[in-house]
Amino acid sequence: MNIYFDMDGTIADLYGVENWLEDLLHENVRPYREAKPLVNLSKLARLLNKLTENGNTVNVISWGSRGGSDEYNKAVEKVKIAWLEKHLKSVKFNSILVLPYGTPKELYGNGILFDDEEHNRTAWGKDAYTEQEIFTVLKKMVTEM
Repeated sequence: MNIYFDMDGTIADLYGVENWLEDLLHENVRPYREAKPLVNLSKLARLLNKLTENGNTVNVISWGSRGGSDEYNKAVEKVKIAWLEKHLKSVKFNSILVLPYGTPKELYGNGILFDDEEHNRTAWGKDAYTEQEIFTVLKKMVTEM
C-alpha cells in the first residue's frame, strides 16, 4: 500500500510558527524550517518502518507556498526535505513531492492520504484521513499484517 503524508498542518505545525504568513508573503523559508512536529514522530517512525518492512511505501505529497515564485518554492522544497531528514531520519521515503500550491494531489498518488485539508481528502477519495487519524489507521495496518 502507498501511504502519503501532507506536511503543513498534518505532521508539521507551520501555522503555529509566529508570523508564518508574513514570512511566506516575503518569501522567507523560516516557518517551514522552524515548524514543530504535530505528532509524536518517534512513534510515527516506528509504525512507518514496520509498514515499509512489509512492502508498503511511505511518501510525502505537499504543496509549495501559495503565490510563491519558482525560486522560492524550490527553496521551500529543500527546507521541507531537510525537515523530514531531521525529524524522520529513520524513515525511508519512496517519494517526496512538493507540488505547486493548489495542484490536485490525487493526480500524483494513490493509496492512503493523511491531510488536514478537507478538500484534498474529498478529492482523494475513500482512503483519505485527517491528521488526528494517523495513529489509528497505521496501527490497524500493522496489526493486520
